[in-house]
Amino acid sequence: MDRDRLPLTACARVEVPFHDVDAMNVCWHGNYLKYFEIGRAALLRTFDYDYPAMQASGYLWPIVEAHLKYVRPAVYGQTLEVRTELLEFENRLKIGYTIVDVASGQRLTKGYTIQVAVCAATSELQFVSPPIVFEKLGQR
Repeated sequence: MDRDRLPLTACARVEVPFHDVDAMNVCWHGNYLKYFEIGRAALLRTFDYDYPAMQASGYLWPIVEAHLKYVRPAVYGQTLEVRTELLEFENRLKIGYTIVDVASGQRLTKGYTIQVAVCAATSELQFVSPPIVFEKLGQR
């Protein structure tokens, strides 16, 4: 990756909606993956490789691994910032996440996801990221 562009990061804001909380007013743990997705899309847009561009390039990028660590609960109405960072891209996309409370700056959740390229036409797993990723990141 171009050292002038490191680290490649993005931020997105989310307000915890009522339908994401349980009877105790705490955000259900599975919804954090949805918030990761919002942050991931923001990050991918920074280098013009959001999901429509992925599909147009002939590759699908399924998530094959997700890791989350819950530090503090989010609650209804809380404004969160999802901070994302591209950690790896040569053989897979590894994206790191930190979710913080906007008002206090406290970290609530952190984690990462891993996506791999699959050729849309053949369903073959790509063991090296396709050339389009390097082009979008200014590597070739």
